[in-house]
Amino acid sequence: MQGFYFDELTVGQTAELTHVVGAADIEAFAEVSHDTNPVHLDEAYAKTTTFGGRIAHGMLGAAYISAVLGTKLPGPGAIYLSQSLRFRRPVKIGDPVTARVTVKALDEKRGHATLETVCQVNGKTVIDGEAVVMVARRSA
Repeated sequence: MQGFYFDELTVGQTAELTHVVGAADIEAFAEVSHDTNPVHLDEAYAKTTTFGGRIAHGMLGAAYISAVLGTKLPGPGAIYLSQSLRFRRPVKIGDPVTARVTVKALDEKRGHATLETVCQVNGKTVIDGEAVVMVARRSA
C-alpha cells in the first residue's frame, strides 16, 4: 500500500480525520504510554483542577495528526522527521477532535514535505504545529 508519491503533492493539499475521544481512548493511551497522570484518569482528582474534569493526554491528540500523515497525506510510506506542537486548549471526553494536515512547502532535492498540522474541537484549535516528513519517490 502506497500513499502519495512526492510528485503527486501540491502546496495547499489537505487531509483530515475526526475522532470522538472516549474514556477508553484515554485509558488505552495511558496504558501504552505509561502516563498515568491523574488529571487524565481520576475524575475526583481532575475535578479539583482548573479543567474541572478529566482531560485527554496532549500527545493523544498529536497521535491523530500522526494518523493523518501515515494513512492519508502523504499516507503509507511517509516517514516522520520532525513535529512541533503547541497545546492550546484541553480535550475532554466526548470531544470530536478533527486532525488536519496541509502541505505548506515541498523540498524537491530532499524529497521532504513540510505540513501545517492542527487539531480542532468544534472549530477551536486545541493543538497546532508543523511536521516535516520524507515522502516516497517513484521508482526510476
